[in-house]
Order: sequence, then structure tokens, then C-alpha cells
Amino acid sequence: MTFALVALISATLFAGAASYISLVEHPARLVLDDGPLLQQWQPSYRRALPIQSALAVISGVAGLAVAYASGDWRWAAGGAALLANWPFTLLIIMPVNKRLMAMSPGQAGPESRRMLVRWGKLHDVRSALGLVATLLFAWASAG
Repeated sequence: MTFALVALISATLFAGAASYISLVEHPARLVLDDGPLLQQWQPSYRRALPIQSALAVISGVAGLAVAYASGDWRWAAGGAALLANWPFTLLIIMPVNKRLMAMSPGQAGPESRRMLVRWGKLHDVRSALGLVATLLFAWASAG
């Protein structure tokens, strides 16, 4: 029961943080001019990275542990959804992140804006994975 609670709470925190970024923070920063847009994104990314990474791992592993102990596919599917954030981020989002982090605000322009718009769409996938996992864990917890 403890791992189930850890999985559900950390999935909910992950989904909430990712959804906040997708629905509130990123759209708000996109109204900024190119330099300030990049200047705001860079420290935000650095701060969110360890939090979201840890929550995805904790919840994913806890979900898989509950699946192993209970045999309930919903825990396995939720855990897999959360852990899928890692390869998705490393293979798909990380090249964009690295290019954006290598730019100075003075280098910002149409290209950095285009990349940040793309980054937002890619980050929406992370939000969706977190929400799916949270719903699966809540469903499994309900019985």
C-alpha cells in the first residue's frame, strides 16, 4: 500500500508540474520578446529538470513495484508511462534543450523562438504521459 501511495502522489505531482508548464508558464513566456523569452526559459528549465526527473523515476518505479506485487496491469502501464518520459526526453527533447541552453539571450531571434514553440509541443507529451499515469494509478487505487 505504501508504494501505491508513493506512486499515486508522485505521479500527481509530476502531472501537475508538467501541466502547469504546458498550460500556464510556457504560453505566458511566449508573449515575451525573443531575448527575454530565452532568458526566462533557461533558468526555468534548469530548476524544473531535477524535480520532474526525480518524480518520474520515483513514481514509475513505485508503480512497477505495485504491479509486480499485485499483478494489476494498470500499475504497470502507469509506471511505464512515467518512465517513458526518460527516453522521450533524452532522445527527442534533449537536442532542442541543448541548443537552447547553448544560446545567449543576445543570440535569441526567430530560430530560438521556433525552437521554443517546438519545445512546448514536445513538453505537452510529457504532460500527457503524467496525466495518463495519474489516471491509471487513481483507477487502480479505487479498486
